[in-house]
Amino acid sequence: MTNFIPIFPLDIIVYPDQSLKLHIFEPRYKQLINECLEEQKTFGIPSLQQGKISEYGTLVEVTELLKRNEDGSMDIKVKGIQVFRILEVIPSLPDKHYAGAIVNYPDNDKMKVHPDLSRMIVKEVIRLYQFLNIEDGVPAGLTEWTSYDIAHKVGLAREQEYELLCIFNEVQRMEYLRRHFNTIMSAMDDMELLKSRISLN
Repeated sequence: MTNFIPIFPLDIIVYPDQSLKLHIFEPRYKQLINECLEEQKTFGIPSLQQGKISEYGTLVEVTELLKRNEDGSMDIKVKGIQVFRILEVIPSLPDKHYAGAIVNYPDNDKMKVHPDLSRMIVKEVIRLYQFLNIEDGVPAGLTEWTSYDIAHKVGLAREQEYELLCIFNEVQRMEYLRRHFNTIMSAMDDMELLKSRISLN
């Protein structure tokens, strides 16, 4: 399916089902968000890569208006819906201050991967957070995650987060994360070995 959407490029990666808060202060995006609130329409957040609009992004919906200030700026909460691919950017629209894009929506397998792999990755996240002394990183009782649940929690670089966004199979996304963890865990093991050697001297 191909259609037109308004876009709000940001220097972040947003995944389907992810919720996040945004502060809206630029006039063009105040216009956009007001329209989204009034008309219950969605908009796209393509990430900015080296200052340029990336090919892929995520369609989001406004789920809550948290605060509206006297100057018209707003705090809102949005939630990711699905990944889109930009076919053409429309930089200027009649009577609009914001840009838009013609997009399509790649087939995307968002089903949960095999529980064993998911549980293994959750265990690795817990081990990583314990090593880094990070508290409250993993919700109590959680045993399974999708790749989108975990992507922002494991220290991926922005380029890696974008690479993950461009993978449309859940098993392949989990394998991508598993390879990332293998690199991290190897470095952690080296640090533990170094600490043990130092303590013996």
